[in-house]
Amino acid sequence: METARVLVAADKFKGSLTAVQVAERVTAGLRRVVPQVQVETLPVADGGDGTVAAAVAAGFERREAQVTGPRGETVTAAYALRGTTAVVEMAEASGLQHLPAGVFAPLTATTYGSGELLAAALDAGARTIVFGVGGSATTDGGAGMLAALGARFLDADGKPVGPGGGGLAELAAADLTGLDPRLADVDLILASDVDNPLTGPKGAPAVYGRQKGATEDDIATLDAALTRYASVLGPDHARLPGAGAAGGIGYGALVALGARFRPGIEVMLDVLGFAPALARATLVITGEGSLDEQTLHGKAPAGVAAAARAAGLEVVAVCGRLALPPEALGRAGIRRAYALTDLEPDPAVCMAQAGQLLERVAEGIARDFLSGAEPLSS
Repeated sequence: METARVLVAADKFKGSLTAVQVAERVTAGLRRVVPQVQVETLPVADGGDGTVAAAVAAGFERREAQVTGPRGETVTAAYALRGTTAVVEMAEASGLQHLPAGVFAPLTATTYGSGELLAAALDAGARTIVFGVGGSATTDGGAGMLAALGARFLDADGKPVGPGGGGLAELAAADLTGLDPRLADVDLILASDVDNPLTGPKGAPAVYGRQKGATEDDIATLDAALTRYASVLGPDHARLPGAGAAGGIGYGALVALGARFRPGIEVMLDVLGFAPALARATLVITGEGSLDEQTLHGKAPAGVAAAARAAGLEVVAVCGRLALPPEALGRAGIRRAYALTDLEPDPAVCMAQAGQLLERVAEGIARDFLSGAEPLSS
């Protein structure tokens, strides 16, 4: 029998394992049952938090910069560089992880540091920038980012408006003439799994504001402020897919930086070299912490499965929690999913012991798909 060649291309298990750790644990479990199995690991991400780590695992160089955090404090943010291609993750500068537990700033949190991080990539010689957006603490439409890159946002008295989405309620004029001229020569790709518009019932404040601490009154304030912001910069872009990503930073990138939107997982699979890795595989293992309805709408496992199915390869998935029926998995191109909760029903224990449980799950995959026996029925 030909030696199996497994490609492990999974996202993180949020709160318990990084994508790199998921790959390591799956590999260990497979080899415990089939020692001779060839395993190639390609940790993946969909543009949200963990995107830089996935790029570094694929051979990019990790770079760091001191930038402004969402509350105005200095934070250390990383980006990834290979040649003239950079992977910049806005959450590294402006993400929820920079807020103290239980402390939010829905009206004042700024994306200024994301602009500084883009500038650092430009300083390093980047000419193609994959800008992964997600996991933000902000709802400022990218105004902070643009200000860091040279734009000015002024009130009726000609003074700069305050930070965050709340400050945009006073916006009277925008001056983009001071934007960093290097941006004109850069291919900026907005990589996101979110296709929401900027405002309205499906806009950034209404859909994502609550997870950033916004009250119902805050959401109304932010929606009105972003509507005003878009009326000054250009309302047409506000309706484009991805404009509402990461508190509207997608809109700022689209309207002022010439960015082009692409689904995050598609971009990242290209950047990480997924196609050649797929060509070497006989089985693909993907996954993430929770396989649910959201997975089917642009998350990493769905993107991996779609590409693998197009190449005629079988795909199985690992997850902490499974909330999809077999039919939905099948439509997504996933033959079978293995959940940690099948082994340990207590979610708290599951997260605490995720590594060991994932190795046991991988042993099951090896027995079912790699030991020479027919795969078990779903």
